[in-house]
Order: sequence, then structure tokens, then C-alpha cells
Amino acid sequence: MRTTLRILTFFALSVGTTGVAQERGRDGQVNVFFWQAPSLLNPYLTAGLKDLEPAGVVLEPLARFDDSGALVPWLARDIPTQDNGGITEDLQSVTWVLRDNLLWSDGTPVTSEDIRFTWQYCIAEGGGCAQFERFAGISDIEVPDPKTAILRFDAPKAYPYKAFVGLGSPILQAAQFADCLGPRAPTCTAENFAPIGTGPFLVEEFRANDVALFAANPNYREAGKPAFSHMLVKGGGTAETAARAVLETGEFDYAWNLQLSPDVLKRMAAREKGIVITGFSTLVEQIFLNLSNPDPALGDKRATSGNPHPALSDPAVRQALSMAIDRQLLVEIGYGQTGRVTCNTVPAPAAFRSDANEACQAQDIEGARALLDDAGWVDNNGDGVRDRDGTELRFVFQTSVNAVRQNFQNAIKQWWSAIGVETQLRTIDASVFFGGDASSPDTVQKFFVDVQMFANMFDGTDPEAYLAGWRCDRTPTPENQWQGSNYARFCDPEFDALTDQMSRTANSEERAVLGRKMNDILVQNFVTLPLIDRGRVSAHSVTLGGVRLNTWDSELWNIADWTRVKAE
Repeated sequence: MRTTLRILTFFALSVGTTGVAQERGRDGQVNVFFWQAPSLLNPYLTAGLKDLEPAGVVLEPLARFDDSGALVPWLARDIPTQDNGGITEDLQSVTWVLRDNLLWSDGTPVTSEDIRFTWQYCIAEGGGCAQFERFAGISDIEVPDPKTAILRFDAPKAYPYKAFVGLGSPILQAAQFADCLGPRAPTCTAENFAPIGTGPFLVEEFRANDVALFAANPNYREAGKPAFSHMLVKGGGTAETAARAVLETGEFDYAWNLQLSPDVLKRMAAREKGIVITGFSTLVEQIFLNLSNPDPALGDKRATSGNPHPALSDPAVRQALSMAIDRQLLVEIGYGQTGRVTCNTVPAPAAFRSDANEACQAQDIEGARALLDDAGWVDNNGDGVRDRDGTELRFVFQTSVNAVRQNFQNAIKQWWSAIGVETQLRTIDASVFFGGDASSPDTVQKFFVDVQMFANMFDGTDPEAYLAGWRCDRTPTPENQWQGSNYARFCDPEFDALTDQMSRTANSEERAVLGRKMNDILVQNFVTLPLIDRGRVSAHSVTLGGVRLNTWDSELWNIADWTRVKAE
């Protein structure tokens, strides 16, 4: 793997605090290790952070969340509110105005037509847009002039900061993606691998599931930024190899998502070549239970709604699986101070965190056994596995390749065995598992097994879009290119009605009540088994300055401000 490449020269200058002009690209190359390698750079065709974060250095939204969780303008001039006239009194339209003189990296102007096109791209039938829920309720986008976009809603929208806000909803260049609408979207390899953007970097080279090389954008709006002429994103390997490359060998400047035990990180950091950084937000390690039948014999109907799972459709089975887990022990063996037990799929902000599910804090093996007994799941043939009406409790449990997750799998397998459930463990390379490739049978969206485990989160501090992702119509199907976010195939009209109500509710306290109710429906139906409220853990070199860990948006959100500094 090459870590040094040809350097381009950019002449954009700015004046620093010393009064000396700063040259764009002055600090050479910055090397970033994403051990879960990106598969593509189009956020509308993936929900994986491993894809979204590298794409975010190229593609940008109108607004995003800073490292405190505050909403800040990005490509927009300001944040529209009712006070400044950007949101109408009836809450049925919001007006965004672009900054002056915005250019795409190819030198052409960014206009409101690009905003309108991005909406059309995501809602196009058959396109499988992974971010569809962000655009729910938009009936039209008007573009009265090249800088202004007016989003019209089909009903009052109390929280209008979903479309074009945050890491997963950037602006696409209409000219580049014009021929990529609907079913053609996933076939546009050149566009999906090398989108034209407004960010501090542009794509120079991209090899899926391997390496990406970005060059400083000569048309970036801030003079003298970025400080680095190139950014190399290395994929593959493990969290441990990524951490070692920063903390021990110093070959890389930044290592993302270091899902490692605390003692391993502490030992590496003792070399004093790098710094471990952590922060909590909404990242939850959780188990998803498949309510549909993943039997290959079903053919095209495999793992689709309308074909209930022969065992996991029983709430008693799902609850027993949850009761058998010792979550506190998982925290101790996996995360230490960078993890804490959670019984909620929405752990933050505090107003949205429910206190109605705390029973999961304590393991209850005997209670789980009794629950299964009462539901008629007993071991009829003495082989140690419970069964009922010819169906045995034998599950395939998959997750990504990672030392911590494999430790979790082994522990959970033992606990489930103690209640009469047999578990076959399966591991998948993270680049494939989180890749969203509609042709792969091994993605989190396809869910062609019974049980899967990974971490899920939402950006920003409002969970409306995340919770709406559990609606009946967000189930992955062949028709939507398997891009839905309702991995469990959960469907509840009451839940859907609450998402509609939340979209119309402006009062913050009432929104929090609705959010907690939806969280409780998901958790108390045991379609997801929250395990650990995980802190984000990454590391950077002592020679890398300007890093501000952002757990509410992207860890690379301010990469334009990163610089090379001397080690002390």
C-alpha cells in the first residue's frame, strides 16, 4: 500500500493569526485509516458510517451539527427559523438560501436547481434511496432564483431540519447525476465512486473496499484550506491494526472507530505517538431480530414482510433472548469506560431517553427459561434445544469481523444455550456487511439470517428521522434495492401514526414524549435488543492539529481545519 503519492500544488492563500499567508495544501498528505473500508461515496445508496464519513469530505449539506450538537449553516447562508422568516407560520414551508459564490470542484456554480434535483433523485421510484425518510412529507421544492430553494410540505412540519441537513443528506450535482435516477442509481459506478462536490477535497482515486485518495479542492470556498494537499483513506484490516498504525508505528495520522478493549488502547497509547479521543452521543450496539423468514427455500420472498419468522415472530422468544444477556459483563469485556449499559435504542439526548425499560440492566436466566416454558417452547427430544410444533430454537447470528464483537457473540451464544437456544455464529467482513450492495447476500439490509448485531445511530440531536426509519414502508425489499432502514421488518400501525404525529409536533417537550413512546414500542416488542451505549473512540497522531471529535455528525466534519503540527 502506498502512503506517499504525488503532490499537487494549489495557490489559494489565506492570512493566519501571525499575518503570514497560508498556502492550500502546504502540509502534504494526511493518512486516515478506516479499517471498515468504504464501498462507495454516494450517501444516498448506503447507510454505513464507513461510507458516509469519507463521502462527507466531498459532498456537503446545507447545514450540519457541530461538535456540541448545535445546528450550524454549512452551504446555506443561515439556519431558517420562524423568527428570521425562513419558516412560515403554518410550518408548511422552509426557505434555504445558499452562500454567495459557491462552486463545485469542477468550477461550475452551485445553484438551487441542484437542491431540487437531489430531492428528485432520492424520491425517484426504484432508486432505493437509503435516506428516503429525510425527505418524507416534501411535496415540492420551488427554486425562484439560483440561490433560493423553498421546500413545501404536504402537512405542517414541526422539525424541518432533516432534508439537506447532516452527514447523510448532502447536495448532489444535478449535471453529474442527471442520468442516474430511479433503478439506474446503483448502476452509475463512475458517479457513485467519484461524486463532484463542494467539500475541501475531491476524489482523485477510489478502489471500493480498499483505498481512496482525495486531493485538495482548488475551488473550495475558504482560501488556504485545506492545509493538506491529499487525504489517503486506507481500508481493510482490523480495528487493532488501525490503532497500531497511529498509536504505535505512527504511519497514519487518524484511526477511525477503534472498537477495542480499553486495556489494548491504553497499552498502545503508552508509546505517546498518538492520542485516543472519545465522546458519547447516540451510538448503540444492539441486536436486531428478524421478524421475517430468511429460509432460502422462499426464493424471492426470502426475508421479506408477509413471511413471518417461524420462531422469532413469538414475542416470548424475543423477550427471553433479551433477558438471558448480561449487558454489564459485555461492557466490562468490551468497552470499559467508553461504554455503558443501555436499554434504549435512543439513548440521547436526555429528554428522549426513556426510563421505562431498565429491567434489561439485570440478566435473568431463570426468568427467561420460565417465559419459554409458559409459551410452550420445551425440549421435547432431549437434545438441549427447545422446540414447539416442529420448530426448534436454532438461530444463525451474524455480525462484522471484529475482536470485540466476536467476544460478544461467544458470550451471548453461551447465555442463549443456557435457556435452550442453539446459536450458529457467522462473521462477515465489515466492508461487505455495511456496504449496502444490493447484489450481496451478506449485508445488514438483506438480513438473510435470524439475528444480527451492529451499532446504529442518528446524526444531530433529534431522533425523528431515525425513528421514522422503523416505519412499515421502510422495510428493505427487492423493489427498493434492499435499502430500507427497518432491518427487523417490524410493522405496527400505531408506531407509524406516532411518527406522523411527531412530524407535526413543534413543542419540544411533546416531541420528547412521542420519541420515548416510539422507543418503548421498539424495545418492549423486543425487535431490537439494545446492549451498550457506545462512546465513539478514535485516535490521532500527536502531529495532527485541529481535530475536534464530533459525535453528532461526522468525525471528519472539520477536516478543512486539520493541520500538521510539531510533536512536543
